[in-house]
Amino acid sequence: MSQDDLFAEPAPRRHQGSTGGSTGSSTGTAAGIPLAERMRPRLLDEFVGQRELMGADGPLRRLLESGRLQSLVLWGPPGCGKTTFGRLVAAHLNAPFRQLSAVLAGVKDVRAVVEEAQRLRARGGPATVLFVDEVHRFNKAQQDAFLPFVEDGTIVFVGATTENPSFELNNALLSRARVLVFKPLGEAELDALVERALSDVERGVGALGLSLSPAQRATVVRACDGDARRALNFVELIAELCQTRGLAAGEVPQDVLEQALDVAHLRRYDKGGDAFYDLISAFHKSIRGSDPDAALYWLARMLDGGCDPLYVARRLVRIASEDVGLADPRALSLTLDVWDTQLRLGSPEGELALAHAAVHLACTEKSNAVYNAFNAAMEEVKRQPSLEVPKRLRNAPTRLMASLGHAEGYRYAHDEPDAYAAGEHYFPDEMPRRRYYQPTRHGAEARYAARLQALGELDRESAASSSRPATDSIAPEPAKDHRS
Repeated sequence: MSQDDLFAEPAPRRHQGSTGGSTGSSTGTAAGIPLAERMRPRLLDEFVGQRELMGADGPLRRLLESGRLQSLVLWGPPGCGKTTFGRLVAAHLNAPFRQLSAVLAGVKDVRAVVEEAQRLRARGGPATVLFVDEVHRFNKAQQDAFLPFVEDGTIVFVGATTENPSFELNNALLSRARVLVFKPLGEAELDALVERALSDVERGVGALGLSLSPAQRATVVRACDGDARRALNFVELIAELCQTRGLAAGEVPQDVLEQALDVAHLRRYDKGGDAFYDLISAFHKSIRGSDPDAALYWLARMLDGGCDPLYVARRLVRIASEDVGLADPRALSLTLDVWDTQLRLGSPEGELALAHAAVHLACTEKSNAVYNAFNAAMEEVKRQPSLEVPKRLRNAPTRLMASLGHAEGYRYAHDEPDAYAAGEHYFPDEMPRRRYYQPTRHGAEARYAARLQALGELDRESAASSSRPATDSIAPEPAKDHRS
């Protein structure tokens, strides 16, 4: 397959009309450059977020200050600084920078960048930093096309993706690039960014003299979900609304902020804030309470408000383990299938599968016995974290280990009557037998309860002819978990 085939030109796109005010708005430059672009950091010290990577002792900071070029894959959510970092790499190292979008790039774009980089290298110049946004949109063959130019030093590849590189990028490309995980910006970082945009006269909207109270900034920060671009777009919207209403400098009126929240559709789903957790809690509790209709209502509220459907899918998996458990062993497999369906179909098609799982979990039998048992075991380990494994239960793959008594006296269950070593003690020798798992009589778990009861009878019969007591020590009940 030729590179012409790999990077076939996309169909021409019809230009969309602007929906964000005139390009001559005084909130921006004469060219109408968006605030998020004007405020993009030009220096490393202006970069906000990714403290673990970009702090004074962070690995990325050290790499850049060393002057070494290395191909990178930046993995993180939108608005966390991936594109900005790619530009800063080139600027800090005084290297040419070219940017492509994997959604729009065609063969001419790719070829032009590579040929320009080759000419520069032939004259003894530095490697060109090629930043590819949404690199996961390139198929495997298209990704392979970059490899020769990465290997011979023509380009330093910096790819940005919101998807897991392990699944979306070629192993060959991953082996030649360092994967860096970018995280959403924290509230303090977004707050500082909003304040900078409001006060910066040259690049921000500082010339308007607007300000937000701490409570108003907190509202904006929570609504923007760690996304710097969204926060700056929101500040720009507030500035435009104030100008439209002819408001003078000073604190932004609350009704303007309320209007901006409605216009930007940020009010309905406050991820990370109280409203977010309230909706999730109502959804979870409706399923736990076996009300499929309420579960569907809260599911619709979340999706309509912009909740990531994959977050809902993960939550359904948790509910299947925590609240349904072994009363319906199929529930966990069902929710995993639903997660996969959402991944494959996306929205809106995959959202029907989320509803499918929510109704099933609400209607099926419930048990939290495994959830309680696991918590009890974890509490036990915190109290006694280092008890030795009995020698009879240890592995003995070598002659030396066998000579030390490992596996000696182990009773192989399949050689025992009923495939059960009655009376065997599988806990540390210093620890009495515990009974963390106390199955309910709900659904399929009733079978486990009957099975364990029968095995307990065999243990008691075995105990009659041995010195080890057969009575179980029931583990103390773990502290109540008040999470939704």
